[in-house]
Amino acid sequence: RREPLSLINLKKKNEETGEEELASRLGHCKAKATRHIFLIRHSQYNLDGRADKDRTLTPLGREQAELTGHRLASLGLKFDQIIHSSMTRATETTEIISKHLPGVKKISTDLLREGAPIEPDPPVSHWKPEAVQYYEDGARIEAAFRNFIHRADAKQEEDSYEIFVCHANVIRYIVCRALQFPPEGWLRMSLNNGSITHLVIRPNGRVALRTLGDTGFMPPDKITRT
Repeated sequence: RREPLSLINLKKKNEETGEEELASRLGHCKAKATRHIFLIRHSQYNLDGRADKDRTLTPLGREQAELTGHRLASLGLKFDQIIHSSMTRATETTEIISKHLPGVKKISTDLLREGAPIEPDPPVSHWKPEAVQYYEDGARIEAAFRNFIHRADAKQEEDSYEIFVCHANVIRYIVCRALQFPPEGWLRMSLNNGSITHLVIRPNGRVALRTLGDTGFMPPDKITRT
């Protein structure tokens, strides 16, 4: 519901100068800038941790985050913000990446926490969460998509570059939804730790996928998918 026409109360349109007035009001509601969304999967972490606080980055994971941060900095872009999942592995990845991007504000959110977005099709035998997880996590991850993945606000004058540090399931689901692909196919994609996925959202609402799970900036012996 971000199409300009949906933001105008047509009942208030003046009968005599309606068309001119409508065109003017539409102009004020149209997005002018492009949003660049960089979705970063957290680095490798300790799988043996029982609680989230124990699932900290491994030494290799910290190296991966350094490489990702260096890669983002090398792009020479003026990043507006880093929004990250509140889970430990995403928070630690963000802290390391942010050292390469001084001055970029960091925002933590529970919406981007890992979870089960929607039952995958076809199903897989090695991962079968309880059905209730899809209802609980799915609603939250869908809310994250609607909250963060949209065209620029009409007041935004310049293109923006935003980083989101979160999790494989969340990123894969968001990519499917953003490209209007069946979201049930999210599990058919695979993402490396510390990988970069780049979405572009044009002023007219069209979305393009520039890169998916890029880790070409990492040496082969540093690449993992755990």
